[in-house]
Amino acid sequence: MSAYRTVVVGTDGSDSSLRAVDRAAAIAGDAGARLVIACAYYPATDREVQRASEVLREEAYQVVGSAPAEDTLQTAHDRAVAAGAHDIVKVPVTGAPVEALLTLVDEHAADLLVVGNRGLNTLTGRLLGSVPSDTARKATCDVLIVHTVR
Repeated sequence: MSAYRTVVVGTDGSDSSLRAVDRAAAIAGDAGARLVIACAYYPATDREVQRASEVLREEAYQVVGSAPAEDTLQTAHDRAVAAGAHDIVKVPVTGAPVEALLTLVDEHAADLLVVGNRGLNTLTGRLLGSVPSDTARKATCDVLIVHTVR
């Protein structure tokens, strides 16, 4: 029996987060575990989306609105299948990424949370907090921070 039965991974559509999906899917596939892929998003107007993009520039990977979240989840699902995962659940979640991931860990009784390392050393990450460091501090299960930035 594998140590992991349920693996949760978050994606925002960035290359970094999709590399984390690849790793989580490979682990889930090898372990025969369920893979829960989450995409957190904020409902927003077009003006709010434009303003966020201007402020955050290349850091603006947070998905805004449910349609982009669904597209992001489908891309992540396809990559997860290619990486070997079989039992996959896609979950769009309204709200901030860290809180969304931690909630899903509890709701699905996950024993592994996988995140990419993007944000650990960025200015935005230092000012606002980063998904990898915040989830590692607060999670109630094992956390794998995948080296995804090359």
